[in-house]
Amino acid sequence: MGSDLRGSPAPALVARSVCHLLRDRAARTPDWEFLRFEGQRVSFGEAERSSARMAGALAGLGLAREDRVAIMLPNGFLFPLAWLAVARLGAVIVPCNTAYQESDLSYILRDSGARLIITDPERAGLVRRVQPSCPALERVVVSGGAGVPDRCLSFDALVAAASADGPLADLRPSDLVTLQYTSGTTGFPKGCMLTHEYWLRLGGNAAAEAGIRDGGGDVNLVMTPWFYMDATWNMVICLIAGIPLVLLSRFSASNFWRSVHDNDVTFFYCLGTIPLVLLKQPEDAELEAGHRVRAVICSAITPELHAAIEARFGCVWREAYSTTETGPVSLLVPLAEAGSVGTGAMGRPAPGCEARVVDPSGAELGVGRVGELVMRGPGMMLGYWNNAEATASWRRDGWARTGDLVFRDDGGYYHMVGRLKEMIRRGGENISAAEVEAVLCQHPAVRMAACVPVPDEIRGEEVKAFLQLQPGETRDSAPPDAVLAFCRAKLAAFKVPRFISYLDEFPLTPSQRIEKHRLSREREGAYDAVTRTWS
Repeated sequence: MGSDLRGSPAPALVARSVCHLLRDRAARTPDWEFLRFEGQRVSFGEAERSSARMAGALAGLGLAREDRVAIMLPNGFLFPLAWLAVARLGAVIVPCNTAYQESDLSYILRDSGARLIITDPERAGLVRRVQPSCPALERVVVSGGAGVPDRCLSFDALVAAASADGPLADLRPSDLVTLQYTSGTTGFPKGCMLTHEYWLRLGGNAAAEAGIRDGGGDVNLVMTPWFYMDATWNMVICLIAGIPLVLLSRFSASNFWRSVHDNDVTFFYCLGTIPLVLLKQPEDAELEAGHRVRAVICSAITPELHAAIEARFGCVWREAYSTTETGPVSLLVPLAEAGSVGTGAMGRPAPGCEARVVDPSGAELGVGRVGELVMRGPGMMLGYWNNAEATASWRRDGWARTGDLVFRDDGGYYHMVGRLKEMIRRGGENISAAEVEAVLCQHPAVRMAACVPVPDEIRGEEVKAFLQLQPGETRDSAPPDAVLAFCRAKLAAFKVPRFISYLDEFPLTPSQRIEKHRLSREREGAYDAVTRTWS
């Protein structure tokens, strides 16, 4: 059997851009609910008017097509409305994790060349501290709060003074709209260049697979922060179907089903760690059986627990697979495929998409043979921002390399085996080992550092760091808690290692590279930052 291609072609795009999609939806159903957050609601018409006024305010600051604009905000109405406002100008959104500290934030701002950042008072001080190291960053715009920090602009005041009829650029599906930074196999995070077509096809595919119809009464929910990509494609689903998108401020296992129940949610997406956490919660028969959820799309469902998840929560859970790079070129398990439960099947290619399993030379492998998953189809990322070498490595002969090891069964379904990528996936977060190692090596007592994944039942993987100290230093003079405190001041909390181990010398290749495969992936012989004990 050759490359696997869905029989149906890729569906036609529903609009020229995400912004045109909102404009068209607002013209058709202006009073229908679009966004819901903590009891407050925004209609499609209100979202169109608000994003247009914000676009006018940003244009008044001189922002124009292809300028990069960073957004560092917590969940709420402002992030999606600001996203739409920046996109209206033909400018490019750079989402920033609100957990970033000086090292990771300054890197993203420098690499993207962002001219402006929109943030809140809580993070304005951090942004101002890194601004001198970010030559392109001209303005810090702050929304909310009683006052505006020194040398910052008030976004609220700018929007209030702007014209209600903000610009809408002559956007095309192929226009770049987002630089979505993701940690790769080596080095620092890379900016995935995502277009309007990327988001339109990704949201359209998901809506079709989940059976979400225009005005069909569904209610969507997003539990992840907006700076991740999941919220954006779920927003597109709601623009296509004219349904509400419920935003949670954060995921809370103890309150999750209450939020689902109270908001009449019928559909949501999550990662495989979420059902594991929910299964460990005390059962609440009233909430877990009394909701309206009919379908959940989930990535990396634990096969052994799949049936138990469906039985306890009383709805269909189906697997989906994609990467930030491939986006709409994905693998999906149809809702009707009840036989997939417990098999670990990742899915078959979405309409118009192709997938292959190949060996290191690129030759296609047959059924049951393990190799790297490569994919192609419409709407994938354009490439990595300012990184032609990484882009060329990612796309080979027109096929996107995923870095994941899989096999294909005789029914055309793909199954995950492992990863080629040297990265650590902790609770749904992709962590670049090189990025963490670079910060560890900034500690004055550390000579060399290496990070490897350690298996974890709940989070999938944890970060274990090996340290070789400078001559004269010991683990008493550079204790684990001090090293970890140093990391916390420079990295997002999810990147900080849980385990620390000290070595007198690293195993090295002739070219002086650390041989990571010889480093232990066990917890023994390491300091555990959670229990604060040595094993």
